[in-house]
Amino acid sequence: MGKLQSKLKHSTYKYSRPDGIVEERTQTRACPEYSPAHVDSVSVVAALNSDLCVSGGKDKTVVAYNWKSGNVVKRFRGHEREITKIVCIPRSSRFFSASRDRTVTMWDLRGPSQPRQQFSGHAMVVTGLAVSPDSSQLCTGSRDNTLLLWDVGTGRCAERASISRNLVTHLRWVPHEPYVLQTSEDKTIRLWDSRGLQVAHIFPTKQHIQTYCEVSEDGHKCISCSSGFGGEGCEATLWDLRQTRNRICEYKGHFQTVASCVFLPRALASMPIIATSSHDCKVKIWNQDTGACLFTLSLDGSGPLTSLAVGDTVSLLCASFSRGIHLLRVEHSRGLELREVAAF
Repeated sequence: MGKLQSKLKHSTYKYSRPDGIVEERTQTRACPEYSPAHVDSVSVVAALNSDLCVSGGKDKTVVAYNWKSGNVVKRFRGHEREITKIVCIPRSSRFFSASRDRTVTMWDLRGPSQPRQQFSGHAMVVTGLAVSPDSSQLCTGSRDNTLLLWDVGTGRCAERASISRNLVTHLRWVPHEPYVLQTSEDKTIRLWDSRGLQVAHIFPTKQHIQTYCEVSEDGHKCISCSSGFGGEGCEATLWDLRQTRNRICEYKGHFQTVASCVFLPRALASMPIIATSSHDCKVKIWNQDTGACLFTLSLDGSGPLTSLAVGDTVSLLCASFSRGIHLLRVEHSRGLELREVAAF
């Protein structure tokens, strides 16, 4: 069992009442803190299954952590610089990590702590990872303006594509489809066809750098996140991935760069909802259809929030610059609320 400490946490949050009034409250409560998974800032967290998460950061270590018991399951070392991205293979013990050392590594939780496969081909930091639905292919992207498509089994690069000024910020494979969604520092969102690695569609250019993208489980919609400051930019945008590929809705309310977003399980609410995390230390829950902010949780003292992942049907994992990984839980005691229940 990880070392458990209870510390008083002061956090503020807002929620929308049924009568439309938005109230702000401050909670002071004992929040369990386990021994930290990392000794430095956490850049990314991903859920391997409903009990385990995998995270990485500036300490160059990938950590598998049981967030329900507070135990470090395994540490993986092999990268020479900060971990930038992690993607897990669904229903598997395998996952991939990308790093500022320009490499991608495949690991297996059930195997040794050494890399199972390594992929080297980018000239700069790797900033995007996406695995195909059948886990046979891996798409990687970099600040070198290049996307590479890899055969997971052999570790060989099968396709390469490069577009000037296309500094990749994130990749996500569309479920059940041969398409890969990509965000870029050139303020665009591209949809790539993995069959030949060609651009299939370019969404309307945004006003700010697009930092992140996520695709719904049915593959019908996607969200992109924008950089910004002082409320300029700082939004998330919902897009149609089907025939029209139009913008559906925008979610505005953060005051700094929105770094991550997730579609939340439908069982959580009567309406479809999404969550966003930002450099302004806030996690927000939104009505997906209307763009209304349903709840805001401020993780005071956390520093910029860098990554967000769905843990299970009621839990979120949120990585931060200053306070490790936060375990958040969606509750319904007084309407839809989000609470910090632990940190590690």
